[in-house]
Amino acid sequence: MKRIGKWLGNLGATLALVAGLVAWIRLPWWGVLAAAVALVLWLLLTRRGQQALAVADVGVRSLPQRWGASSVVVIGIAGVVGVLVAMLAMGAGFEQTLKQTGDEATAIVLRGGSQAETNSVITRDQVPLIGSLPGIARNADGTPALSPELSQVVNLVTRADGTDANAQFRGVGEAAWRIRPQIRIVEGRRFTPGKREIVVGRGAQRQYVGLDVGSRIELANQEWTVVGAFVSGDSHESELWADAETLASTYQRQSYQSVTARLLGKDGLKRLKAAMAADPRLKLDVMTTRDYYARQSEGLTRLIRILGIVIGAIMAVGAVFGALNTMYAAVATRAREIATLRALGFRGLPVVVAVMLETMLLALLGGLLGGALAWLLFNGYSVSTLSGNFSQVVFQFRVSPELLWTGLKWALGIGLVGGLFPALRAARLPVTEALRAA
Repeated sequence: MKRIGKWLGNLGATLALVAGLVAWIRLPWWGVLAAAVALVLWLLLTRRGQQALAVADVGVRSLPQRWGASSVVVIGIAGVVGVLVAMLAMGAGFEQTLKQTGDEATAIVLRGGSQAETNSVITRDQVPLIGSLPGIARNADGTPALSPELSQVVNLVTRADGTDANAQFRGVGEAAWRIRPQIRIVEGRRFTPGKREIVVGRGAQRQYVGLDVGSRIELANQEWTVVGAFVSGDSHESELWADAETLASTYQRQSYQSVTARLLGKDGLKRLKAAMAADPRLKLDVMTTRDYYARQSEGLTRLIRILGIVIGAIMAVGAVFGALNTMYAAVATRAREIATLRALGFRGLPVVVAVMLETMLLALLGGLLGGALAWLLFNGYSVSTLSGNFSQVVFQFRVSPELLWTGLKWALGIGLVGGLFPALRAARLPVTEALRAA
């Protein structure tokens, strides 16, 4: 019966621990702050809390004597936090880059059912029909503020490893510069209509070879000259731009892939959708550019987040076992000390809290170290990956305070798991048996 009772007790503690970990990970910062304040008040204002502080003080002072074993906990948790934050920072950077690309004041028009520009077709005779619809803003000369564009995927050689990768080659007209005022030429000049000239984003320049201003590259068996470079702060920096008509003749394209338009007023999109749905000649979809690029990032961002959590969880299991071994060893070496305290009247709760505080301190150090390494090594680090257009998008890792906070909560959660069972063992340690064993 004793064994069954002990087994049931351990099972209950495990289930409670799992539920507590789930609640802990989901707890907002103010909830963590409230829990920390409550713990500090309990430690300072109650008799058992003061006993726990006294026991914990002895354990913390002995850490330098067993720093080798304790460093296993710190380094293991630092590795978990570092990898987790880096993976989440990659997803956050990709999502942020694509979200910054669009806004609520512009809309993109695609063929009905198309998920991306590469599989969309908009015929040339549909462009003036789109421009005549209500909801689209007008330029100073009365022309509709829209930009019909081509999108061609081309192969370029990457700087990182010399392999081929997909790049987006966008054909635009003069209207594209007006609709996207965030795009600025920072080197060279714009391309000349009718000539095989290219302007490239700074991200594309960093990603691919042969895109320096003044260089020549061969695309579709034709020689193109790079005449300028631009910045935009979004995914357009990963693209190459050229004159739409020149690109169409080179690749024998008779239609466009998308039309980007400036909306008129807050209800511009609603009016444009209604007018487009009422015209049987326009079997097209329209959405804000912000929604379009956000959808392009959803799948990959979700995959990166899931991979980060799975990899972090696998590493966390190893870190938990490291913490368990270290804290069990610490409890074993301090058996006489704990037994003496119990004989002096210290109850089980202060002993449990003391061991947990020691483990959580090591976990906190590991979390801070892992977060600092992730920020130093990965924040602002540039990489590229495939987007919904099957072309590479250059983006930067984004180690935000929110991700660092998430990593720190994971670290403390690992410390909670790694310290709980050794703490319970210390509290259950029979006084006479511990004194005889010592």
